[in-house]
Amino acid sequence: MAVVLAHWAEHLVQAVQIWYLGWPRPQARGVLGMPFPWLISSEWLHYGYALVMLAGLWLLRGGFQGSARRWWTAALAIQFWHHLEHLLLLVQAQTGHFIAGQPVPTSLLQLVAPRVELHLFYNTVVFLPMVVAVYRHLRPTETEASTMTCSCRPREFGDRVALASSAGI
Repeated sequence: MAVVLAHWAEHLVQAVQIWYLGWPRPQARGVLGMPFPWLISSEWLHYGYALVMLAGLWLLRGGFQGSARRWWTAALAIQFWHHLEHLLLLVQAQTGHFIAGQPVPTSLLQLVAPRVELHLFYNTVVFLPMVVAVYRHLRPTETEASTMTCSCRPREFGDRVALASSAGI
């Protein structure tokens, strides 16, 4: 979550630099991009982040049950597409062959939306289902709680399930 929030912070700072401070897009590089400008144009870094996010979503998926799992799976599916977009950008950067006659590596959705806005969109549509999944995980239904094996399992549900079982209900 810390990595996700730091990534959000980078994009939000970049958005402030563009729309509030009026900086030209090439100079709006977020926090880390200011001292390390190569970071903003490193397709390896962006693809690496997309891959780490994909792996993290996949690895943590098993801990979610019921509706929380459905929301987490939605985030995973969207991140899979986001990962493919970054893979396309990485391949273009490595080969020097750009799609649709563009002068720089370009993702498919970037053909219809500018890159900064597109990244804010992707971050939002992956992050929101993650938040809902965590919320649902921490507030499961009684049925969902009875299948949970993690320490997040609400004690009151566990006690009710245990009492019902011992009472023969």
